[in-house]
Amino acid sequence: MRVVILGKGLMLANIILGVRDAGAEIVGVFRYEQTSTAAFRLLLDDFFRPAPEVTLIKELKLNQIRLKSANSQLFRDLLIRQNIDLVIVGTWKEKIQPETFNIPKIATINVHPSLLPKYRGPNPYLQTILHNEEFSGVTLHLMTEEYDAGPILKQKKIKIEPDYTSKELRDKTTREARTLITELLNDLNEKVLTPVNQDERYSTYYPNISGKEMMLDFTYQTSDEISRTIRALHPFMPCYITYKNKYFVVNPYNYKILHTTNKPSGSIIAKDDSKASITIVCNDKKAIRFTDLKLYGSSGVKNFIRNKVDVLY
Repeated sequence: MRVVILGKGLMLANIILGVRDAGAEIVGVFRYEQTSTAAFRLLLDDFFRPAPEVTLIKELKLNQIRLKSANSQLFRDLLIRQNIDLVIVGTWKEKIQPETFNIPKIATINVHPSLLPKYRGPNPYLQTILHNEEFSGVTLHLMTEEYDAGPILKQKKIKIEPDYTSKELRDKTTREARTLITELLNDLNEKVLTPVNQDERYSTYYPNISGKEMMLDFTYQTSDEISRTIRALHPFMPCYITYKNKYFVVNPYNYKILHTTNKPSGSIIAKDDSKASITIVCNDKKAIRFTDLKLYGSSGVKNFIRNKVDVLY
């Protein structure tokens, strides 16, 4: 089976490994960065600070497809000329047109990191944690004109552990995607698969977040909402605590929800400069202790906490 892979990051790396595990031939790898980054800048990035998937591609001596669009005639001609059986897509922002995804002899398959039809759209890692889901998943489905809506070929449920950030969920999901890709390719060689249409009654779609979620609001958000926001946004963007005209950068692995207090929401009730720590009351009257804080734009966080932060006892 002759395969072309499109994608980005850890999902791309694990799709590559899954295809190899199944013994299929990888004719080419098309990285999303080729469509979004200037050629010279990409060359410098790949040489001086190569991402893990770039190192993998080089180690395996895979052919890189260096084009600007999956919808270009050059890419379509390549698929036809190389007699491609399967295109597999994972993490790709460009909307792929039917004139492209209908070319492979078998199909174009999208790898989506959620339990479709729930959480269609970009970054379901973030959204599932933000919405307090117990489970996420990974879905292999046929590509159609509508985003993430094609018939399902395979699906795997994934438990979201209570301490997971989006990083841990992404790592686990992409590993499961590798296994699922291998199973799919083996099944395609051995038996006929029947795609299952998605049940639109359960479909949900969430666009990209605005970015305002980075600024934590203790007078409005509960301790659980604060926690979910911090975990959901990592590693894509930091969360900030606003103090007067300064901003503390939150460490997503160094905070703890504490006791209930009768102090007003938003109050700083304790501080420990030796641990770069402050404790703040949330909307539900539970306090959160943040440790190993950084001061945005400055290295003097401990001195600032010691001398500038007011504490309401």
